[in-house]
Amino acid sequence: MKRLLLFAMMCVSMSFVFAQKKGDKVIKVTSSDIRWWGYKVVKTQASSHSGTVKLKSGKFNFDKTVLIDGEFIIDMRSILAGDVSDEDQLKLTDDLKSTNFFEVKKFPTAKFHLTKIIPLANSEYNSTIYGDITIKGVRKTISFPANAYITQFTVIIESAKFSLNRRDFKVFYQSSLKDYFIKNEMDFQFKISTEKLDNENRVPVKKK
Repeated sequence: MKRLLLFAMMCVSMSFVFAQKKGDKVIKVTSSDIRWWGYKVVKTQASSHSGTVKLKSGKFNFDKTVLIDGEFIIDMRSILAGDVSDEDQLKLTDDLKSTNFFEVKKFPTAKFHLTKIIPLANSEYNSTIYGDITIKGVRKTISFPANAYITQFTVIIESAKFSLNRRDFKVFYQSSLKDYFIKNEMDFQFKISTEKLDNENRVPVKKK
C-alpha cells in the first residue's frame, strides 16, 4: 500500500515535467518586476550597482489545466541603473547597453524558457524553477528557488535572488583591466503574475 501511494505521488509531481508539448490554452503575463544587481571589488571592499529591466512579453502554456511550460522575452534595451542618478545614471545605463556588457543593439532581447517546476518541502521557497536562459545568443540551463502559486489558469512566481555568471554569456569589458575589478556574478530577482485569456481571441476573460 505504501509503495502504491508513493508511486501515485511521483506520478502527480512529474505530470508537469512530462506534459505534452502542445497546449490548448495560452495565459499571458500581465504583471512583472525584474531586478538586477552587479558587483565590483576594489581593495577587497565590495560595492554594487542595481536596477531594473522590463519584460517585453511572457506566457504560460497549459494542456487543459496542466502547466506545460513558460516563455518569456526580456527587453534588454530597457535595462536601467537605478541606484545612481543624473549623469551617473545615464553613463552607467549607456555602459550596460554598450559592447562592454549586453550589446543591446545586436541583442535587443534575452529569453527564458521555463521547463519545469519541482515542489520543495520544508523550505523558505516552495519550488525549484528549471529552464533555459539565452543572453547575447548564448543559452544556458539554470535553476533557482521560488515561490510558485498555480490555481487553475492563474500563475504567480516570486523568485529568490539568484546568480548568473556574466562571463558565461560573453558579458565583459573589452578592457581586461576594468573587467578584473567586476565580479563575475550578477544577481537577479523577479515576480510575474498572469490573467486568464480566452484562447481563441487572445483577450482577457472578463471577471464575473
